[in-house]
Amino acid sequence: TVEHVFGTLKYWMGYTHFLTRTLGRVSTEMSLQVLAYNLKRVMNILGVERMAKAMGMAGS
Repeated sequence: TVEHVFGTLKYWMGYTHFLTRTLGRVSTEMSLQVLAYNLKRVMNILGVERMAKAMGMAGS
């Protein structure tokens, strides 16, 4: 299942190299991609309303 995650991230990035240079910046770029992937999964599993409520972002 790990390969699927990296395949999806590579697809989202357009099958290209990282947009930034240096290890720190590439690490940041990859972290943002992983965060986006995880948030998208949570939205698909819980739904936007439940995710927002769990994050304390839901309206009253």
